[in-house]
Amino acid sequence: MLSTAFTTTSVAMTTEALSQLTQAQRDRLAYLELRLRFVGEIGRQDLIQRFGIQTAAATRDLATYRELAGNNLAYDRSSKIYTPTKEFRPIFTFSADRVLAWLAEGFGDGEPASSAPGVSCVTSGRLTQPDLDTLGVVTRAIYHRCPLQVEYHSLASGKTQREIVPFALIDTGLRWHVRGYDRKREAFRDFVITRIRRPKLLAESKVAEHERPEQDVQWSRILEVELVPHPDQPHSDITEMDYGMSSGALRLRLRGATAGYVLRKWSVDCSPDHRLHDPEYRLWLKDPLLLYGVETALLAPGYRTG
Repeated sequence: MLSTAFTTTSVAMTTEALSQLTQAQRDRLAYLELRLRFVGEIGRQDLIQRFGIQTAAATRDLATYRELAGNNLAYDRSSKIYTPTKEFRPIFTFSADRVLAWLAEGFGDGEPASSAPGVSCVTSGRLTQPDLDTLGVVTRAIYHRCPLQVEYHSLASGKTQREIVPFALIDTGLRWHVRGYDRKREAFRDFVITRIRRPKLLAESKVAEHERPEQDVQWSRILEVELVPHPDQPHSDITEMDYGMSSGALRLRLRGATAGYVLRKWSVDCSPDHRLHDPEYRLWLKDPLLLYGVETALLAPGYRTG
């Protein structure tokens, strides 16, 4: 009970201390914590570049954060950066969607706003969300190009121990994956982040040449995809408007490793004879042969190899 009471009191004191700072200061400290938690490092130069502040102001921000949560970061004198400690406990609360949007797009770094901006906005959200502590280890591994040991739960294989070399996050529209080299299968694979347990950085393990992302053929392969209004659906002019088509087509560049996810998300009929007639299929892949040899093509609606 004493430990719980102490923790509650500490959180209250931190919240009170944060409330005494200006919004600009809180934004900078929130960015500091995001970098620390999900990139695995923060330095004065990061704050200077992100917010356009002077060196003295960045130094003060780091000192303020140390006063609020000194156990969260340790200073590496050789590189002159701060890294998260094993005792790290976040003082800012971020939703998984916001963290992932920040990682994917690089905007919205600041502290979450305490009130809505005055514009009503409703989103569908996701049924699954990755655990942020797990995500933090995964993203640090990506940033530092470090192998990762994980307990992975697969529908086909059950629980297995894996060593992976992750290099990118993938948003399939339904859930988040991490792309990387699987040392067990000796191939590049996608791993569902919600199925990862007990991730551990393998800082002493070296990344071999064949494990690097540039060796991932499916990732490196770029498809020039042309989507057109489905020939068997009415109101093709409205479909052109909805998707901002130019000259009756929507042209995309997709990675082979993600093409199937994208085509499934947007319900694109990928059959050669546009045989999918349900109303959800408003788009048709004009040249399904583009998907030949693409591993994720099996996810594309209507696609067939023969």
